[in-house]
Formats: sequence, structure tokens, C-alpha cells
Amino acid sequence: MYKKLLPFIVFSLSTFYIQAQQQTGKPVLNQITPAQQLVASTGEDSLNSFGSGHSRTVISGYGEVHYQRDFNTQTATANLARAVLFIGHQFTGRIAFFSELEVEDAKIEAGGPTGEVGMEQCYLKFSLNPRQYIVAGLFLPRIGIVNENHLPINFNGVERPLVEQVVIPSTWREIGVGFYGQTTAFPLTYSVALINGLNNAGFEHGSGFEAGRPEGQFAGANNLAVAASAQYFAGNWKFQVSGYMGGTTPIPTKAADTLQLESGMFGTPMYLAEADVQYSNNGISFKALGCNVSLPKAESINRAYDQNIASQFYGGYAELGYNLLQKAKSDKWQKKTLNVFARYEMMDLNAAIPKNAINDGTLKQTHLVAGLGYFPIPHIVIKADVRLMGTGDQNPDLVVNPNPNAAAYKKANSFLNIGIGYSF
Repeated sequence: MYKKLLPFIVFSLSTFYIQAQQQTGKPVLNQITPAQQLVASTGEDSLNSFGSGHSRTVISGYGEVHYQRDFNTQTATANLARAVLFIGHQFTGRIAFFSELEVEDAKIEAGGPTGEVGMEQCYLKFSLNPRQYIVAGLFLPRIGIVNENHLPINFNGVERPLVEQVVIPSTWREIGVGFYGQTTAFPLTYSVALINGLNNAGFEHGSGFEAGRPEGQFAGANNLAVAASAQYFAGNWKFQVSGYMGGTTPIPTKAADTLQLESGMFGTPMYLAEADVQYSNNGISFKALGCNVSLPKAESINRAYDQNIASQFYGGYAELGYNLLQKAKSDKWQKKTLNVFARYEMMDLNAAIPKNAINDGTLKQTHLVAGLGYFPIPHIVIKADVRLMGTGDQNPDLVVNPNPNAAAYKKANSFLNIGIGYSF
């Protein structure tokens, strides 16, 4: 697995070295670099300024609508994927409140398809000085590219990168306290957060740890987790490494002993390591990410809950894009953007399995995505792409009560995606 992720890491480190050698003098950190402009600003960002003494309330939001055609099943779906309302308030120049209320899949209705209404964020921010601040409440740990920057105008493609939906289940939010800062000597930012842990009773085969996230709802606090990150800016490049270590057994010690699970703050641990790089300049954009997740006690979790989960899974992707209107001669078209992109993703949610698990070849996947994104104005996007998916073989031992008329499993599939997104 590490050999497959090595190209991402080598490229990041080599480019980091080249760019670092080109730096002369001490950077001026209050000056925005091109790499720091990779994320579009919204009304929410106006609350991040330090020292503005007047009280104010900000309303913002974003949303996206998806159409998808599945060519294997010959079915199509149209869905209001999410609509989010942001409300924030500046109490003083040093204290602000941030909240996001999200509706997924349009609605929740008894007997209907599953939707979700939930708080995506709800926290207080305490600015210590222009370079350091603390957050407390329900917030998004700085892990990966999309988790913090998940607005539809911030990523190429109708769907978020699959790796950052499954391996890193964005948007991933937990309750806790986080400290964020920026060094004075180098263009380096960092974060460290203490948050509630996961619940391994919710882990499911084929979806990583996604269903084990409490997301702020009665999160078990017998077990805790630490998340940390470091970001380095070098010219048009942005580099990040992040990690997570936490316990996954929130139940009391006696109950855990009965199930033969480790309890305590970091009992039955999960470890996550991630690295990514981003580049943006003259209409060209590049992103690459690699992530590995380890559950060394997966055998114990399977014994307790019979979930057939893996002890290790990973994913990575690389993406290249270009704004076709970058060199437009007309002032009218210079204010618009037409991004063309291609992204290659790979993941294996069954990279290593314990003795009491069954291998599932369909969880080893590749995805090739190519498409367009048109921005008539900076905060509205119209998207279209095609995704080609390939998987490993299906394991017949995992097919329960097979339908005698069922079609044979196809290892290749393709999807057509069309969508719109907005933010304000």
C-alpha cells in the first residue's frame, strides 16, 4: 500500500524542497499568497478578521443539486444533495460564533429515502492575537483538503472526491477544543484539537468509519481523540500533513470487558495519516492527496459486533485542472471561469483484514473523473463530468441469498454527473 502512495509523497516532498530553496528573506505572513487564494471567500469569512470591534450578525450559505446517470443499472437520479444555512455573530473583536444548519437529500420523511437535518458546525472562536485562536464546540478537524473547504465552488466535479467521501468521510465534525496558529518566522500554520472519539459499534463493512462518527449527537466522551495538522505555503504551493489518533470504544469498562474490547481514553484505537499538496497559478491547478487508516484491533471489533471490517484501508488521488478562459481577451469573459479537469482516484477499503474477516474485492476501486465547471460569477458553478469506475472481483461468500435471476457482477461501470452549486 505504501508503495502505491509513495508517488504522492515523493512529489510533495521534492516540490517542497525546490520551492523552499527559492524563498529569499523572511515571508510577510499578512500578505495573501496565491496558494492561500485557493479557497473562495464567503460571508462566513468576514467574521475571521481580528480586532473589528463592532457587533454584527452574518447570514451565509451554500448548496448543490446533482443529477446522476448509472449506465450499468440504466437508472438516473436527481437530488438536492445539500442546502446549508450559515449564521454567525461577532460579539467583540476577539469572540465570534459560527454555525451551519444542513439539510441533506432535500427532506426527511417516514418510510422514505434517508435524508438528514443536522448541525454541520456550531462553535465559538476566541482570537488570542492576529496569529492564534481557539475554537470550542462542534467543528471540523483540519484533515484532508475537502473537509474544511467543502463548498461546491471549491472542488472540481459534481461529486466530492470519492477518497474524501469514504476514506476521509467529509464533512467530518466532532465536539471538542482546537488551537490554531501561524508561525512568525515561516509561512507555516498549525492546529491541534482534542475531540470526542468514535464509536466502533457503528463501523460498517465497506464504509470505513463513517457510521461511527457521533457528529455531535450524544457523543461518547469516555474515549477521546487528538487531531493535528501543519500547512506550509511556498509561492503558489500549499502543503499539508495531518493526523488523527483516538479511541473507538465509548462504552463503560465493564461493558467493554464483556465484549473483550479495550476501553479508556484511547482504547481500541484508530490511527489516520494524511498528506496533500495544492498548486494554483495562471489558470493551472493541481491537487494530490494520500491517506491511510489503521484499526489494529479490528479483529476484536469484528468479534464483538460481527461487522467484517478491515484493519487497514487507504486512498489517494491526483487532479489537474485548467481555466480555459484564463487568457480570454474580452473583459466580459475574463470575469468568468471555465475549468476543465481530470482526476484519478484509487482506494482499497480492504487493504488488510483480520483473521475473522472476509475479503471483499469490490472494495478495491479506481475512479477516473473528467469534466467541466463553468462559473458565470465567482459564487455560482454549473458542472458536468463523467466517472469511470473499476473494482476487483466480487467474493461469492459475501452474497447472501443470491437472486437466481440477478445479472453477473460487473467490475466496470460509468456515471454521468451534472450539477449546480452556489455559495454566498
